[in-house]
Amino acid sequence: MFHYVLSRLLWLLPTLLAMALVTFLVMHATPGSPLDPVSEGANPLSPEAQKNLAKYYGLDRPLYEQFAIFVSKAVRGDFGYSFVYKTRTVQEIIAETFPISLLLGSMALVLAIVGGLTLGILAAVYQNRTWDYVSVSLATVGVAVPNFVLAVFLIILFSFVVPLFPTGGWDSPRNWVLPTVALALAPMGIIARFTRASMLEVIRADYTLTARAKGLGEGPVIFKHALKNAFIPVVTLLGPMFAAVGTGSFFVEAIFRVPGMGRFFVLSMTGRDYPMIMAVVLTYGAFLAVMNLVVDLLYGVFDPRIRY
Repeated sequence: MFHYVLSRLLWLLPTLLAMALVTFLVMHATPGSPLDPVSEGANPLSPEAQKNLAKYYGLDRPLYEQFAIFVSKAVRGDFGYSFVYKTRTVQEIIAETFPISLLLGSMALVLAIVGGLTLGILAAVYQNRTWDYVSVSLATVGVAVPNFVLAVFLIILFSFVVPLFPTGGWDSPRNWVLPTVALALAPMGIIARFTRASMLEVIRADYTLTARAKGLGEGPVIFKHALKNAFIPVVTLLGPMFAAVGTGSFFVEAIFRVPGMGRFFVLSMTGRDYPMIMAVVLTYGAFLAVMNLVVDLLYGVFDPRIRY
């Protein structure tokens, strides 16, 4: 297993390099310039001022030279200063905001796993009965309703109609509840649907029928034999899902005033903040690759037949 993990980690380097190259080329091929004002009514910079700023940021150099300079600095963890937040480095922004987005995403994923597995198991065990219809309906609503619509609904319901939680902020655990629920509902619905489909297949398998024929109770059959095998397809979803919710959600963070990384990524896109765009994309890519590696290792935990 050690050699497998080592080889996967070594492959991460060319993967990130390719991702950086594609992002860099697309970013520079997009019309516009980071030296152009984004807000309406802003005075455009004079050609001389744009020329001086381009020289200061190195944007006047050939693209291959710019990319080589970026890679040489990125391997040392230096992404330079943000074009939008000119007094702050990209490293400072990510170091401040990424842990917040990661905490919010982790809480949302835990809630999604617990809720999704519960709904999926109930739907499979009570197929074509009340619990099945309730679970499938909740899962469908979770996938269909956008998280920003759900966020507004939660604020109206639990901050104004029934004032249990604040409308936003990040100062106390009470502020974490509503954004966690808003971010978790869509993954919960996806996990519930996959769990239901996988459980229905496993429940009808020969080894499950044999366990029942030997007199094993329904609880041990479901949780000891069926769930462990049915969870393998669900595990496949968790890597990309955690990478998506763990690196920031712009709408949820903006509505609940969460100081996470999501809003910086969107502002960097609209402001053509090249250093911030590159850093966030590489952060997401590295996080996704690590999560996929963790998922592959979990396969061996749930299925002893898998060897690396």
